[in-house]
Amino acid sequence: MLKVLKKTGIAAGIALAIVALQMGSVQAAEMDKPVASRQAVMKLYSYYMGQLGGMAKGKMPYDAKKAQGAATSLQAMANLDTSGMWLPGSGNDKLGTQTRAKPEIWSTYPEVSKKSKALKMALVDFVKVAGTGLDGLRSGIGPVGKACGACHKPFRAEKK
Repeated sequence: MLKVLKKTGIAAGIALAIVALQMGSVQAAEMDKPVASRQAVMKLYSYYMGQLGGMAKGKMPYDAKKAQGAATSLQAMANLDTSGMWLPGSGNDKLGTQTRAKPEIWSTYPEVSKKSKALKMALVDFVKVAGTGLDGLRSGIGPVGKACGACHKPFRAEKK
């Protein structure tokens, strides 16, 4: 009888472990789309900032129309409602290398919100000057980059 109970207990333990692993996989899978979506937004930010930064640094010719379009696109993206992409539990503490988002994003959320507002304000000013000439672009891109970095430095893990 003891042998049967022991085998039953082991089997139950194995079954519980399998269920727990499957639940973890389901939870991680539920985060796939939100994480992929926010990463897509970040790639767009990077794309436009790359164009603007290239012009500002003289690595590509200044193009007023392209600069204005990129600045306007950044502003539009900053005003998107991305809250559904930043679900609690979708940080690198739970999803590992799937994301570089640190869990501090959620534990210090009012701070993230302030930084988001600072980016939006920097972009309001930047949109006014990005297409006016290289000097305007150069004067406005610094505050935008600083606002981006204010979130990335504390809330995004380094690339591995």
